[in-house]
Amino acid sequence: MELRLLEYFLAIDSAGSISKAAERLHITQPTLSRQLRSLEDELGAPLFTRTNRGLSLTDAGLFLKTRAQEILTLTEQTQQSFINQRRDLFSGNISVGAVEADSSHILAEEITNFAKEYPAVTFNVFTGTSDDLFDRLDKGLVDVALLLEPIDANKYEQMRLAHAERWGLVAAIDSPIATQPVIEPTDLPDIPLIISSRQAVQHLLGKWAQLNLDDLKIKGHFNLIFNVLPLVQRGLGAALTIEGVIDPKNHEGVRFIPFSPRVQTHTVLAWRKNRLQTPITRAFIQSFKPHTI
Repeated sequence: MELRLLEYFLAIDSAGSISKAAERLHITQPTLSRQLRSLEDELGAPLFTRTNRGLSLTDAGLFLKTRAQEILTLTEQTQQSFINQRRDLFSGNISVGAVEADSSHILAEEITNFAKEYPAVTFNVFTGTSDDLFDRLDKGLVDVALLLEPIDANKYEQMRLAHAERWGLVAAIDSPIATQPVIEPTDLPDIPLIISSRQAVQHLLGKWAQLNLDDLKIKGHFNLIFNVLPLVQRGLGAALTIEGVIDPKNHEGVRFIPFSPRVQTHTVLAWRKNRLQTPITRAFIQSFKPHTI
């Protein structure tokens, strides 16, 4: 006997007619009638009689109603027990690394949702440069990391997220370039620059501008933008960064100016290849799939 047939039987009894029950169940009336006949044939007894007020349960129907409710309640409780057991088995700690990026809201969303689904799981979150995070991934100090492209596909597995980060310069609001709508490659040689110490980002800048970095006015290098913004505000130079790390509400006195042609990179969730992941880490990685391209 299928559980589905018992659910149909109880729905007919609750609605008082096959047509109303079919409407509630979102199936056709002939289909529901066939299912009821199939159940009656299997039990060898009629379950309903027709009256002026609709369908009424027979003695066999009254007996089945009690048993059906008991069976479905037990089934639901058993399913919930397995769900609870699965949640209890998923315990432990996940270490997550993240760069400064606008996509941090995705990380916050997934950590929050995962913690609600698996209350026994705890998190450690480390914010650092890409180089810091690669080093931690290699040493096993973080399980996964939210990074900006490009990354070494030979060393790391990755999920490419749909969220894209736009590149440009952040400059003091009283600097000559602050009034420009965009920064073009021909503008770059005349601008004092503070750029990332990461080789991949320097390559990205040189490729976009089609210039050798020696041809640019490099005033300094940095790893995290936070400590560079005061230098930008004081006019030392314009800093190469992504738009997502500049919040106009919290970073007064500076303005982000995007590159044109547009330069953008995607955020990736990365983890070390050929390293055994715990079940909770694998489940956490899979939770990011809705955000991927």
